[in-house]
Amino acid sequence: MAMPDEILAPPSIDLPDYGLDILYEDEHLIAFNKPTWMLSVQGRLPDNQDSIAHRMELYCGVAHVVHRIDCATSGILLFAKTKEAQREINRQFRDREIDKEYVALGHGHSVLARGEIQLPLIKDWPNRPKQMVDLINGKKSTTQYEVLEQSNQQVRMRLIPITGRSHQLRLHMRALGLPIIGDRLYAPEEVAKASGRMHLHARYLAFAHPIEKKPITITAPCPF
Repeated sequence: MAMPDEILAPPSIDLPDYGLDILYEDEHLIAFNKPTWMLSVQGRLPDNQDSIAHRMELYCGVAHVVHRIDCATSGILLFAKTKEAQREINRQFRDREIDKEYVALGHGHSVLARGEIQLPLIKDWPNRPKQMVDLINGKKSTTQYEVLEQSNQQVRMRLIPITGRSHQLRLHMRALGLPIIGDRLYAPEEVAKASGRMHLHARYLAFAHPIEKKPITITAPCPF
């Protein structure tokens, strides 16, 4: 029986550049294009030590975490090289000053061309690492969406998370009747097995540089 995607160990890659796809780098920040099935940070189990954070430490000696994306999600992952930069980027994330966009490929029929979904989320403790919708006790969760393309029961969506709850986009897509293709946690079995990867990609990140204050825009082409 397959384990949930968040605790699968990614394959080890022994390359001179540590297998890192660097999208942006300066003395304060570095951004990677994370492949699917790669952990953002190390897990607790011995088999889950390989991660972007671990490889960054090997690459430049330090890795200050500012956010994470799911193991099964690909795309932009930002780290700070200094504590000062980490504090400021953490503040920008906390105050929702950072613009993020994702692309997802869902299975189903068309929805409204654009809209906003608000469904509060909470940990599904008996079924960890799953989250679930809870209208009473859940934390506010908001996602804006736009249909980019649709054909043959597949809908390509542009997703803008206003909040940043765990698995928010995956649950909101399912609530729209468009479970993400390849999502092993939330999609029906036939949709989950339709692809070897989850079709969710972090394609855009825009923020103010934590030290220089200039605008920074990072993009990662969608691989599907």
